[in-house]
Amino acid sequence: MPSPEEASTSATPPPSFKSLGLIDPLLEAIENLKYKTPTEIQAEALPHALAGRDIIGVASTGSGKTAAFALPVLQRLWEEPKSLFACVMAPTRELAYQISQQFEALGSAIGVRSVVLVGGINETEQAIALAKRPHIVVATPGRLHWHLENTKGFSLRGLKFLILDEADRLLDLDFGPVIDKILKIIPKDRTTYLYSATMTTKVAKLQRASLSNPVRVEVSSKYSTVSTLLQYYLFIPLSQKDVHLIYLANSLAQNSMMIFTRTVHDAQRLSIILRSLGFPAVPLHGQLSQSQRLGALAKFKSGGRKVLVATDVASRGLDIPSVDIVINFDIPTHSKDYIHRVGRTARAGRSGKSITLVTQYDVELIQRIEAVIEKKMELWPTDKEEVALLRERAEEAGRLAAAELRDQAAAGGKKRRRDKGGGADDRDRDDDEVEAGMPVMKKGKR
Repeated sequence: MPSPEEASTSATPPPSFKSLGLIDPLLEAIENLKYKTPTEIQAEALPHALAGRDIIGVASTGSGKTAAFALPVLQRLWEEPKSLFACVMAPTRELAYQISQQFEALGSAIGVRSVVLVGGINETEQAIALAKRPHIVVATPGRLHWHLENTKGFSLRGLKFLILDEADRLLDLDFGPVIDKILKIIPKDRTTYLYSATMTTKVAKLQRASLSNPVRVEVSSKYSTVSTLLQYYLFIPLSQKDVHLIYLANSLAQNSMMIFTRTVHDAQRLSIILRSLGFPAVPLHGQLSQSQRLGALAKFKSGGRKVLVATDVASRGLDIPSVDIVINFDIPTHSKDYIHRVGRTARAGRSGKSITLVTQYDVELIQRIEAVIEKKMELWPTDKEEVALLRERAEEAGRLAAAELRDQAAAGGKKRRRDKGGGADDRDRDDDEVEAGMPVMKKGKR
């Protein structure tokens, strides 16, 4: 197979959306969404995509790549209207919903209908939505494959576009075998876009299997953090991580912040601790139901909650417009995960801060990250007396959180036993149930 043609990047100012050849209904939607000029990936990819070429796009999160692949699909749909026109595969449920929303917003003037197929939602509801003949299907690979095998009347035989978004993450999450099965049953005569933050050997193999004579568009050749991001570290003993997190939350209380943890348990535990001390925190992790996850995101985006405590399910792809500070409670094992996490702040030219908690066991990891980003982090100043004063309250909040988690586990076990006896499925409980019964303590002076 021929190697991808390289698209040259230009040093001249980006063209306008109109000069790229987009039709008036799309230009109207772009204006309503207040997109001023094309981003670099949009300016580079759109001319090739509108000319009908397959695209390999190498671009980091926050680069505007969703519009880069959605606009040419919508333009072709306008020219050739039909149902089930395009299928997008995404690695996470949240990203799938976000892509669907953007398709519908950009296609508002032409009445585009999109359906999302992800886990955690009742399959029958999704089958009913598919029967209404949507134009765009956005799905995680596992649930898409389930519907292809089990939903009567649903197939991708007439598909014109296939889009693989965050392809490196799709393959990191071991979706490769399922994607291979899907590729075997969709039309060979189609247009394919593959977007990825990195070109790993797995992604290159997927590219060879799924694309035909593609144009490669690359706008970020190496991992880096933006210049408007101020990066700090806090060197502390492992036993003092909780109290230092509370100190940071207290001293930065006026800011919106995302706190990243390595485990689901810590995401849940820390959100309980922070709420018990009066901080408006909400958790986001893979063990919440889909409605709880979407509810947590909505509350954080709207400002109803100032603190989002998350696992890496929230580190990539999600468009959260305003995050002032990212705190790494646990330092990530891989440098690219660090870059994705801190990329939640300092977006679109805005400034932002990141603070990473470093224990005696993390020194090598932080040095590796600094080598990759080619930048030394600065030490975040702390008031040792204030930290000492917070210690007792932190320990008490930790005990309350441990008791709350035990109660939740016991209640969850009873509910699962009831459900086995024919009760309702609890996957889609309302998000507010996560917060029910949380202890609240009055905060002292800040």
